[in-house]
Amino acid sequence: MNTSPIVVLGCGLVGSAIVKDLALVEGHHVTAVDIASQHLDALPSHERITTVCADVRQDGEVARLVENAKLVVCAVPGFMGFETLGKIIDAGKSVVDISFFPEDAMELDERARSKGVTAVVDCGVAPGLCNIQAGWVQERMDRVDSYLCYVGGLPTVRVKPFEYRAVFSPIDVIEEYTRPARYVEHGQLIVRPALTDIEPVDLPGVGTLEAFNTDGLRSLIHTLEAPFKKEKTLRYPGHAALMRTFRDTGLFADQPIPTASGDVRPIDLTSRLLFDAWKMDAQDRDLTVMRVVMEGEENGEAIGYTFDLLDHFDEMTGIHSMARTTGYTCTIVSSLVLDGAFDRPGINPPEYLGAVTGIYESVLEGYAKRGIAVSMQRSSLD
Repeated sequence: MNTSPIVVLGCGLVGSAIVKDLALVEGHHVTAVDIASQHLDALPSHERITTVCADVRQDGEVARLVENAKLVVCAVPGFMGFETLGKIIDAGKSVVDISFFPEDAMELDERARSKGVTAVVDCGVAPGLCNIQAGWVQERMDRVDSYLCYVGGLPTVRVKPFEYRAVFSPIDVIEEYTRPARYVEHGQLIVRPALTDIEPVDLPGVGTLEAFNTDGLRSLIHTLEAPFKKEKTLRYPGHAALMRTFRDTGLFADQPIPTASGDVRPIDLTSRLLFDAWKMDAQDRDLTVMRVVMEGEENGEAIGYTFDLLDHFDEMTGIHSMARTTGYTCTIVSSLVLDGAFDRPGINPPEYLGAVTGIYESVLEGYAKRGIAVSMQRSSLD
């Protein structure tokens, strides 16, 4: 059997789940790369896993690390994602990316196409699965009128004051609370501060959560033809107001301020403190909840699609739900790219995959094998 060498850059909670899942496939060999040796030491000893401790920000490191790879997975923190993705593309390697950087990935499209590289970006749960669903529905509808996504990762046990735990770097979570939220109303781009328009949302199996604006639409702003488009983040009630207090006080500011010990960026100190408060410990359990609602016209009839996902911590594997839903979307799509089921050169947001016949069904099949349930309801709106 031919071996498929895969390099995973970044092995935190999500990256490690990706490594473990990819290594389950016969014929795969996974090289796990991280700057933190403790992340690599936590990986299981497995004949299909090799670990390398390295700093991908060093000149020439990415090219060296991916030289023999058939596919690269980019799971580095968001602040270094765009630069790392560019280096992977320059090395001529196809890549599936979950780093969720703030820059516009399409700026790398020409570079990727010139290299013949298939680069799938934003390939998690949201963005990721919700985009695939959007692409799938858009292919079926004659006209899409609206898209709305509610999504959140939450601890199953609520502990004051934050009632939150993070599987991502805290600085990436803080970015959600500080970056202005973009959404579309009546075909016009609207920009509002994050953490605004708080509303209660009742969801089966979870109860009442609060939803607020964050900048989650990303590529769907441009690729999904609908006059109304919005994504809102879900948290337990009260979390948004607390985060607004932090932000408005200046604790998330990225400009240095003078102190007795020298200049300090408030966000560096805050994120360091929140890392301890938000850290997922071994005894912590979490859940991921997402609802996507799309409405429009199909075969002359007003139709609505509602997709629901509710996933919990996996007691058997010890993998957190957000790592499962984010990481397994990435690994399923990685297999599709490796197998040639999706090979479009250039930068590919996940909705491009959803528009390809059979891809969404393959994703659902992959979820089912991993114990992740996604339901869909199609209803007439007439």
